[in-house]
Amino acid sequence: MKPGEEKLNELSQKITHHLEVIYKSIPEFIPIQLLTSEVIGIMRLDSDRIEPISHHNCWDQSDIMLISYGDSVLEDDISPLQSLKHFLDNYTKSTINSIHILPFFPYCSDDGFAVMDFYQVNDKLGDWNDIQLIAGDYRLMADLVINHGSSSGEWFKNFIKGEGYGHDYFYTAPSDTPISQVVRPRTTPLLRETETEQGPQYVWCTFSHEQVDFDFRNIEVLKEFIRIIRFYLDNGVRIFRLDAVAFLWKKLGTDCLNLPETHEVVRLIRTLIENTQPDAIIITETNIPNRENLSYFGNANEAHCIYNFSLPPLLVNTLVTGNCRYLKQWLMSMPPAQNGTAYFNFIASHDGIGLRPAEGLLNESEISSLISTMQRFGGEISWRTGDNGVKKPYEVNIALFDALQGTTEGKDNWGIARFINAHAIMLALEGIPGIYIHSLLATSNDYDKLERTEQNRSINRHQWDYEKLKVELTDEHSPHHQVYSQLTELISIRKKQSAFHPNATQFTLHLTEKLFGFWRQSIDRTQSIFCVYNISNDVQLLFMSDLNLIITSEWRDLISEQVFDDTNDVVSLEPYQTVWITNI
Repeated sequence: MKPGEEKLNELSQKITHHLEVIYKSIPEFIPIQLLTSEVIGIMRLDSDRIEPISHHNCWDQSDIMLISYGDSVLEDDISPLQSLKHFLDNYTKSTINSIHILPFFPYCSDDGFAVMDFYQVNDKLGDWNDIQLIAGDYRLMADLVINHGSSSGEWFKNFIKGEGYGHDYFYTAPSDTPISQVVRPRTTPLLRETETEQGPQYVWCTFSHEQVDFDFRNIEVLKEFIRIIRFYLDNGVRIFRLDAVAFLWKKLGTDCLNLPETHEVVRLIRTLIENTQPDAIIITETNIPNRENLSYFGNANEAHCIYNFSLPPLLVNTLVTGNCRYLKQWLMSMPPAQNGTAYFNFIASHDGIGLRPAEGLLNESEISSLISTMQRFGGEISWRTGDNGVKKPYEVNIALFDALQGTTEGKDNWGIARFINAHAIMLALEGIPGIYIHSLLATSNDYDKLERTEQNRSINRHQWDYEKLKVELTDEHSPHHQVYSQLTELISIRKKQSAFHPNATQFTLHLTEKLFGFWRQSIDRTQSIFCVYNISNDVQLLFMSDLNLIITSEWRDLISEQVFDDTNDVVSLEPYQTVWITNI
């Protein structure tokens, strides 16, 4: 057997193992060997395979992700995707090298997450040529909306007819199915009655009734999504965000969340992608409690990256209370990511501040206080169905800029400083940072859009007129200019520091409850950065002796350029001031 054939045979055995684990609980006969051959053919691994490097980091400190809808920036007479590229080229190209364009496909609801056609670009946004042009200059992340499809799409129309392509792709259950154990992030009825040519059917809808869950027990569904993955790779996608993947596999009598088959599907997808495009990566979107979220790393054989969902609620809580106790406890408990994996850090998103990831980290009184504070700053609350149908708060919907305009005592004049402090923490933490476009631009709550759509999440999904935005970004007195300028400067500093590599060592510092800090050390151990943050609205004293600085090195703050030549100095930190103290 030739070396290439031997490697392909090894890959074939690995894929077969994944498929056997996924389908072992299915009583019907599944032709695993045939399915393996079909999967290899769909991904063109028999001809295009590239050997991946085990435990390889496809990222470094220069990687920064911007998160945006395709129509977050609008210009007259050109497509929104072209407008977005104009914004990227003019305002972020020197600092940000990656872009997550939220679902850019035809959809019927949920601002893109009820996909009608996975192979088309929404013509209101542009076309595949626009996507390819962005992918040519930036590392492109796209959503693989893998759990559900649109009730208005052709596949579901064929389901109603009982024939045609995709007619058997959707999960159904008897109307009297016991579902009290099912955990999901919505309060609408789980089973939607649908009239079909075969009579009434009850389709499973984890999210809304316009988003119907796929049935991955059907091997044709798995094959379809492998075709979609290959198609996205061919069109320049290099980062796959597996949307709502934790709900993918259903098993009656369980909570239908994070089941073993779901994890094995993620492992299969990683195997296929890394053997096709070794620099492509998978990020799992699993908005669930911290311990469960961490499980999607597997043994560096599942997701390359996981969203650090606990960071937003803990960091916002820290800054509105002026106490870092809970944030510090969480940081101390976080395991370092293995090489080949990394945390994806973010503090604002198109959705909201998730509350489930704070479970077990903040107590109920802290969560209640956080919710009431956010409501005073204009936030809305979205709800979910918990165990046995109990209604619980799921997320706070609010623009982060507004969320940080005050403390539990009310609004104050420290909003911009507090907002920059939050991003300075995120930019320095172990992991890859992702910045929501409306954070970069200091966009406030969009109450008009909230009123128009009657959807809570719309409050943080503003659409900027590009000409008006350019005026704001040139006005030195505008909060949009001030935030954009300060964040751009912090990003520029971060990108040059080897100690800010996503996998560089991180140790939590033990300071006061009003001073949050951690130590980063580069992989080659040549650079150390002590990151310290005053998270209160009062001046705080930092005793340099608490940092264990090596006296033979010269230390300076990367932000202010202040030099520290005496390890016994006491430094006054202004409210919400950040220092990044480095030895080189």
